[in-house]
Amino acid sequence: MKQRIKALLLDALNQAQKAGSLPKIPHLFFHIEVPKVADYGDFSTNLAFLLSKKTKQPPHKIAKELISHLPSCDWIKKVEIAAPGFINFFLKPSAWQGIVKDIINHPESYGQGKEKKDKIIVEFVSANPTGPLHIGHGRGAAVGDTLANILDYAGYRIKREYYINDVGKQIQTLGRSVFLRYLELWGEKIDFPKDHYQGAYIKKLAQEILEREGDKYRKITEKEAISLLATFAKQRIMEDIKKDLNNFGVHFDHWFSEKDLIKNGEVANLIEWLKHTGLAYEKDGALWFASSRFNDEKDRVLVRANGATTYFASDLAYHKNKFERGFHILIDLWGADHHGYVPRLKAGIQAIGYDVEKLKILLVQLVHLKRGGKPLAMSTRAGEFVTLKEVLEEVGKDAARFIFLTRSCDSHLDFDLEVAKSQNMENPVFYVQYAHARVCSLEKIARERGIKFPPFNAVNLGLIQSEEEIRLMKLLAGFPDLIEDISKALQPHRLAYYLTELAGEFHRYYNKYRILDAPEDICAARFALAQAVKIVIAKGLSLLGVSAPKQM
Repeated sequence: MKQRIKALLLDALNQAQKAGSLPKIPHLFFHIEVPKVADYGDFSTNLAFLLSKKTKQPPHKIAKELISHLPSCDWIKKVEIAAPGFINFFLKPSAWQGIVKDIINHPESYGQGKEKKDKIIVEFVSANPTGPLHIGHGRGAAVGDTLANILDYAGYRIKREYYINDVGKQIQTLGRSVFLRYLELWGEKIDFPKDHYQGAYIKKLAQEILEREGDKYRKITEKEAISLLATFAKQRIMEDIKKDLNNFGVHFDHWFSEKDLIKNGEVANLIEWLKHTGLAYEKDGALWFASSRFNDEKDRVLVRANGATTYFASDLAYHKNKFERGFHILIDLWGADHHGYVPRLKAGIQAIGYDVEKLKILLVQLVHLKRGGKPLAMSTRAGEFVTLKEVLEEVGKDAARFIFLTRSCDSHLDFDLEVAKSQNMENPVFYVQYAHARVCSLEKIARERGIKFPPFNAVNLGLIQSEEEIRLMKLLAGFPDLIEDISKALQPHRLAYYLTELAGEFHRYYNKYRILDAPEDICAARFALAQAVKIVIAKGLSLLGVSAPKQM
């Protein structure tokens, strides 16, 4: 609907320019918004203000000129000017009623954007293969996967990627953690270091090694044992991560290994290039990147004094690799604790010659887990944390994914396990799914009663024009604009908000109006409206990775 209003305004502007009352103005970008106050109409635009800045004419005068050149349109009730120059559009019910037919005639593609040129890579989760996914990773997985779904539906070319940080100190620490637990199983007294991995999963890995390999790792050097056990543990943990993500409905196009990046020489080549261009220098035995030249607060180490490359060096080479693969936009989802890392990566991107605006980083805040309103204590240091697997086993995929998206990812989230399990309107996913199930129930009852509906295109939709019906149709009409807005703002939580609002309006409508008990023609029109609601809710839930059950 916004696009239709915009097209009318562009036509009016073109006619005014032909008439000589307004000059030619290239590259004009203006907004069509839904006013917060109903008295200001269904849509409003700031076009007159933008033209005023360029023409030095009063916005009210320009608004009047534009309105005089608007083409006639049978679905617009009136157009008004609000001081000092906003143009407000008031639409007839027929403008909204046509939306119902659009949805029913195009159930699979309603709201889908036109194919776009931009190729986007969304990298998310990317948890180190040193332990199971926890609930925080689950939130990042839900946000990243839903964002990729929406971008794909908006018309972008999308790839999903998981970056495996499978080299470095943490992998060696993983191997040593398993080795020490393995020795404990042989009865050796071990003073287990606090900076090693404490979770029960380490003991489980050690037990598996003992049962499969016996005393093999007591007969070789500790260095050999740790290296072999690190490889084993890393692979087994990655298998579990992939299984958990699959159960969560998250699938990746590519699993990218840092080890391969180093093996292929991409990190070394980048370091040599930085040295050659004077952007890297030696100090205190280490090699530093001059990131302070690119708005970072200080320079960063690329190669430590012991000769080991840093995570930053690999990460910069990885992002360079993404650009070289032809991606136009890079979207990264990181834990909020990595916020201090953002400036150095942006500095690196700028230094190697890429547009830093093409790198989009979303920070995902912590999840506070509760049960019945009471916080659950978690400690990653002690190995006491709630895994994604445990959450899925208790509340299921649908509830977990939806609740993870009930707030913006840059806000802290309270996740109550009891609410997520409840089968009532307090559960946000139940609330939305139940609206879909209610329409399916209407279909079932209609069949049982033998009610026959005419073809949808023959239904007189002019009969649905109550306030509640208009509100529903306005919400349905806003779905395509929402998809486009989310794809630009990278805010997938807005879809969960929208579905909650749409479901709420439908629940109120369902409780007030007897859809199947109305006269035949009104019944058919209301049933068509319910069908449109069902289609949009199902599409929205599918983009969230949530099912749309027919009964509950």
